[in-house]
Amino acid sequence: MNLMMLLEMAASSFPERIAVQNGEDRLTFAELFSAAGVAAEEIARSGAKHAAVLDVSSLALPVGLFAAAWAGVPFVPLNYRLTDAELDQLLGQIEPAYLITDSERAPTLGSRAGATVIAREDFLARSRGGAGRETTWPMEPEDIAILLFTSGTTGPPKAAVLRQKHVVSYILGAVEFGAAAESDAALVSVPPYHIAGISALASSIYSGRRIVQLPNFDAETWIALARREGVTYAFVVPTMLQRIVDVLEGSASADLPHLRAISYGGGKMPLPVIERAMRLLPDTTFTNAYGLTETSATLTVLGPDDHRAAAGSPDPAVRRRLTSVGRPLPTVEIEIRDEEGKPVAAGVRGEICARGEQVSGEYLGKGTRVGSDGFFPTRDGGWLDEEGYLFLEGRIDDIIVRGGENMSPGEIEDVLLEHEAVADVAVVGVPDEQWGEAVAAVVVLAPGHEPDPEALREFVRQRLRSSRAPERIEFRDELPYNETGKLLRREVRAWLEDAAAAP
Repeated sequence: MNLMMLLEMAASSFPERIAVQNGEDRLTFAELFSAAGVAAEEIARSGAKHAAVLDVSSLALPVGLFAAAWAGVPFVPLNYRLTDAELDQLLGQIEPAYLITDSERAPTLGSRAGATVIAREDFLARSRGGAGRETTWPMEPEDIAILLFTSGTTGPPKAAVLRQKHVVSYILGAVEFGAAAESDAALVSVPPYHIAGISALASSIYSGRRIVQLPNFDAETWIALARREGVTYAFVVPTMLQRIVDVLEGSASADLPHLRAISYGGGKMPLPVIERAMRLLPDTTFTNAYGLTETSATLTVLGPDDHRAAAGSPDPAVRRRLTSVGRPLPTVEIEIRDEEGKPVAAGVRGEICARGEQVSGEYLGKGTRVGSDGFFPTRDGGWLDEEGYLFLEGRIDDIIVRGGENMSPGEIEDVLLEHEAVADVAVVGVPDEQWGEAVAAVVVLAPGHEPDPEALREFVRQRLRSSRAPERIEFRDELPYNETGKLLRREVRAWLEDAAAAP
């Protein structure tokens, strides 16, 4: 198994199709294959043990990904938003490295003893200008394909290890080879250091679908690019979809006639947002995909039929599935387990655990968290309904413990989002002398509504136990999300701490 076999199959079957484009620049499948071979030679000659990219999305991303696979070294996409100190810490873990970056950073990073640094433009020019590699690529399934540093929301970033067998088995199990028509195009706007960006790249290559890159997301630009390029498929995180919907709202037509399918994931999708999106784009199907870096992307899917059935059902239990992340892929098993690691019944909350060939659960230098039974504890909380639909409730570490009672922030957020005055909300626990922790909420109001904390508390009391009604409610213009759509609860807590400390 090796990622290069995916590209080889595509390049052999449709060599003249456009594989990837960024603005006016583009590579056919045959050109991408050739460029990967040239770049693999460069990486091998440098003596590097890792190939890294520190940059926004560009054609250097797919060339670097497949070149690393061809050269037999791990590919490491790095977060270009990191500070110099944070970047030094990560680079120290992957040296000696062949590092592709932007032209502004290249001179400074080039002084590092443990890195061969090349600017993106030079890397692409060399890759396109040389002779292809004759040496074949390794096919050892245990070789490391990708190292992805986690976001570090609960500590320093760790490098998640995805071996060739994990990534390739996910693609082979989830994507049909050559299924895309030559006119199909996928708009990829998630950053390259996110697992969704890597999986979108690999899956589109295997299906034969043209990839249209958008290096920096902006809703207006996304819509204009989708129209101009006849985009048929796109992946977005919830915050992206909300901004797209905000721009399209009020238009007589979304004017996206080619857009057949949107997949979303990376964070919790508010029910009002997906309902608005489905109304604005009635001819577009929607798929919610849940997965983690450590699982090579998608574990569960809420497909188009699930969306339609839930949206049109009078049964509250079925309608609620619109807020779920669907059911496991055929190659994946999901269990909900209690604090002792024992499986729980349907409807009971616990930790989400996953098993399957695509699941790694391994971290560089730290071993694996996969148990002897093959299950990986995700640290995500959730529950399964009677039909096997998975509902997320946030990270296990985010559970609020009030007077010995465990409360899910996600459950309270779901209720508050049903209120017409609430456009977005984050619920966290804050220190409390009497109860240990108190429930606090930061609310973004919907247009035309005024702050009314007591009305919101009463709304929660009527639907949940009174102990779950937020004792503190603050109002903000927006909530803090990272670029991959994850709510930054630590920043919300910091806001509340600062407000409490203010005179």
